[in-house]
Amino acid sequence: MDTSDVISIDEINKPYLVWFEENWVHDDVLHHHKKGQLVYVESGFQYITIEEKKYLLPQNHAVWIPADAVHKTNSHSEKIKLMIMFADIDSTDSFYHEVNVFSVPPVLKEMIKYAEKWSKNTAENKDETLFLGALFNELPHFVAHSLKLHISLPKDKRLTKAMDYLHDYYSKDIKIEDLSDIALLSLRTLERIFKKETGLTLSKYQQMLRIIKSLELLSSDHLTISETAYEVGYKSVQAYTRSFQSVMKFRPTDFVKNIK
Repeated sequence: MDTSDVISIDEINKPYLVWFEENWVHDDVLHHHKKGQLVYVESGFQYITIEEKKYLLPQNHAVWIPADAVHKTNSHSEKIKLMIMFADIDSTDSFYHEVNVFSVPPVLKEMIKYAEKWSKNTAENKDETLFLGALFNELPHFVAHSLKLHISLPKDKRLTKAMDYLHDYYSKDIKIEDLSDIALLSLRTLERIFKKETGLTLSKYQQMLRIIKSLELLSSDHLTISETAYEVGYKSVQAYTRSFQSVMKFRPTDFVKNIK
């Protein structure tokens, strides 16, 4: 559910608006707001496309979406708890003008949960304004080491069939030659277009797909780390752990511990 279906966010005449949903339902429609937007996943997981890049929000992660950035939710787990905060930000800090995905530290988590008391309150409230003003003022400091978990969605239609295949069979051993045949492109042309459109080599893109999918599986709490590793295509837990750590900068066990 896009909150703009119920409340026209851009018509709210207050600096901040809090919106909490126990069971969020996505609408898969591109839209934008004049306010910046902080989206926090309390439980479950959410995919969000922002300016043609697809981001994953696992449990206990958040994303800052700059004002006027075109975005939509793509898919989510069966049950998802989301806290969304809209904010008018008048700052030259680069943080507020970029997409930032990050693990939410304990202090920020408690502040976000405290703000739930103002959920869907469209009337301006002095205490709410003061509290959320402090939260957003400190936001860049809370996420100084944020990690962008995203994969770019190619615009070049020549890659469509190859990318569909890659996203469907990311857990298999895929060679660039396989995609070349599917795309009906020469190996050299495919490699050039793929790198230009995604910013990554095939192996790196597939690694990102596997790690992002594994975060989704771990967040759903249905599979163990070992089961997840094999499910996304790794031959051993050790190989998965090395790959995970190279992307995330921490281990799968740390992630699981954080979402409990």
